[in-house]
Amino acid sequence: MFTGIIEGTGTVAALAAAADGSGARLAVDAPWLAGRLGLGESVAVNGCCVTVAETTPGGFAADLAAETLRRTALGGLAAGAEVNLERPMALGGRLGGHLVQGHVDGVAKVLDRTPVGQGEEVRVELPPDLERYVVEKGSVAVDGVSLTVAGVGSGWFAVALVPHTLEVTTLGRRRPGDPVQLEVDVVAKYVERLVQPWTDRAGIPMRAGADETSVEGRVRR
Repeated sequence: MFTGIIEGTGTVAALAAAADGSGARLAVDAPWLAGRLGLGESVAVNGCCVTVAETTPGGFAADLAAETLRRTALGGLAAGAEVNLERPMALGGRLGGHLVQGHVDGVAKVLDRTPVGQGEEVRVELPPDLERYVVEKGSVAVDGVSLTVAGVGSGWFAVALVPHTLEVTTLGRRRPGDPVQLEVDVVAKYVERLVQPWTDRAGIPMRAGADETSVEGRVRR
């Protein structure tokens, strides 16, 4: 489990596809992590949780499954690309951002950036299948960065980036058209799943204890 508070950035050293097309190996240079990662440990790369398969004096390498390549933008990284890095939160540590699983829900594009004071407001594309999970003043992870949703519209959401975020994460360098990885609030997804049996196809909540011979009761059953 992560919090969306980026510890530092790294640089892609190489991305080598497997000969059989089953995945790829991603190597990242991050000297500040030297000696702080072990084999089998997890690390979030642009918000995607990967497992350390190899440690190097200057960083680490991780194997990317075919599913990871399908669901994220990691397969499009090239040598020299900057990535956000975060190690998992220690049990009992401070939850500085929000609960982030490191499970990418979708890839979207940066739409535009607008300077606001010393910071910026950034609008990001919002895929239709994720719209219901994103609410104003809720939380969202963009390339692994925990952010508060500043506004939501049809097909987009906006976040406000303070100078610190612009400086220490890759979001300060993302330009319109660049892809970013999104993870919506996991709590929203669990709530949706839990209430499904209590909602009929028209979206009308059913009464607890409804007679099973009624329409409500049959749907509930």
